[in-house]
Amino acid sequence: MKKPVLAVIEDESDIQEMVAFNFQKAGYGVHGARDGLNGLRLVKRLMPDLVILDLMLPDMDGREVCRQLKADKGTRLIPIMMLTALAGEADRIVGFELGADDYLTKPFSPRELVLRAQAILRRTQEPPLDNKTVCVGRLLIDPERHRVEFDGQPIRLTATEFRLLHYLASTPGKIHSREYLLDLVWGYSYKGYSRTVDTHVRRLRDKLGAAQDYIETVRGAGYRIREGL
Repeated sequence: MKKPVLAVIEDESDIQEMVAFNFQKAGYGVHGARDGLNGLRLVKRLMPDLVILDLMLPDMDGREVCRQLKADKGTRLIPIMMLTALAGEADRIVGFELGADDYLTKPFSPRELVLRAQAILRRTQEPPLDNKTVCVGRLLIDPERHRVEFDGQPIRLTATEFRLLHYLASTPGKIHSREYLLDLVWGYSYKGYSRTVDTHVRRLRDKLGAAQDYIETVRGAGYRIREGL
């Protein structure tokens, strides 16, 4: 089995060494960069399975690195986990809105970091539980081609956004709690992280444009795809 490859973009040498040590011990190949510009070059050259990206970097911060990676057709599907000392909800939301797949604040447990990375890789490398094309109203979701269309026009989604939409659309009318979606789509159910789902749903709605009302918020319960579209 091919060893997963990670790119770690982190300017603090002790953190980079700690991250590299723990992932190498878990069987990963690890390559590092100490600033944003070299990190961007590393990812484009290496095409890793996952990027672990610090927000506060010299010369080009992590937000800009993330933005450029997600805007590039060649790298936009590579999952990104952001690391930051900024623990506020607004900072977490900014990371997700740029397309990050997960977000971990410093200081963090190395074990949690590895487990969260493993969850990201599982959900982005494995096909959805049901790999069939789903049509809801004028929305088409094709897992085999990783393609979403509305009225025949393509909509670009990250791997996590795609997975979230596919799960919801596969069961129109069924309410999914935040906790259930967090476990099913993200692969973990840590207390306090259910708002991650809200942020991704908000970003997903923005990308769906005219189809954004297909996703219904059920107050106090969760989310569902509307029936009868």
